[in-house]
Amino acid sequence: MGLFKAAFDKLKQGLDRTRSTFVGEIRSILSGKPLSKELLSQLEARMIQSDFGVKTSRELIKDIEASWERDEIHTGDDAMDYLKELLNAYWPAENRTLNFAKTGPTIILVAGINGAGKTTSIAKIAKSLRDDNKQVMLAACDTFRAAAVQQLEIWSERIGVDVIKGQQGGDPASVAYDACEAAEARGIDVLLIDTAGRLHTQKHLMDQLAKIKRVIQKKFPDAPHEVILVLDATTGQNAVTQAAIFAQSIDVSGIFLAKLDGTARGGIVVAIREELGIPVKFIGVGETPDDVEPFEPNTFVEAMFAQ
Repeated sequence: MGLFKAAFDKLKQGLDRTRSTFVGEIRSILSGKPLSKELLSQLEARMIQSDFGVKTSRELIKDIEASWERDEIHTGDDAMDYLKELLNAYWPAENRTLNFAKTGPTIILVAGINGAGKTTSIAKIAKSLRDDNKQVMLAACDTFRAAAVQQLEIWSERIGVDVIKGQQGGDPASVAYDACEAAEARGIDVLLIDTAGRLHTQKHLMDQLAKIKRVIQKKFPDAPHEVILVLDATTGQNAVTQAAIFAQSIDVSGIFLAKLDGTARGGIVVAIREELGIPVKFIGVGETPDDVEPFEPNTFVEAMFAQ
């Protein structure tokens, strides 16, 4: 069923680099050895290198050490199993699915810096929604780059959805408003709005993003129903910094973590949860429109530790 059908084998394959590098290395650190402070110190260092974040890594190691001191675990293999248990229990209960409008089109605003994989991620969401029998439209609001509009048009043709665009260099907020009107007139279920790829340090562009949101709300007061921020998993802790600054300009409701198949440091998913409190809703595990999975923590952990 499209977006909401988890494909464990695909996820496992997408996490191959993380599993072979991070999990493989901590197995080599822990396997067949009695547990010790030195062993735990090595594990902590490896977790920090894998983008779990310093705070999160130390908290998880403290939990493992406490269990060892209570004589509940004894070996490195026990510590490996316990780490997996801790990660499975790490995420709170929260809504990781898309929020849909009660009436009229669902408006999804998508943000992210250039190179994060934003446009491809939009195509992946659109394709999956189409597979769930929803009428989908795209809005090309990155009017600053002709290549961005062309890329979105190419994707729209491939997946069979319409795209609304404006003049190059025109007002992105005006394109967003026109797209909202078109979505309503055509009975569209979901409108995905692509925004200009911007550095989180560029205040004028961040202000433009906030303006797009205000213009959308003139047409649909309860919109956008989702604000998805696309982050590049390969950038590690820098992605966390980007997200924190984006969240100051717009109310980010979910993360699309792209290029997770391209990194050996899958701990960034954990760091985002700990440092931002924003749910990861989708993960990109390949380059085709079908290479998207809803983020389900237990399935993710199982795939990461699978042998």
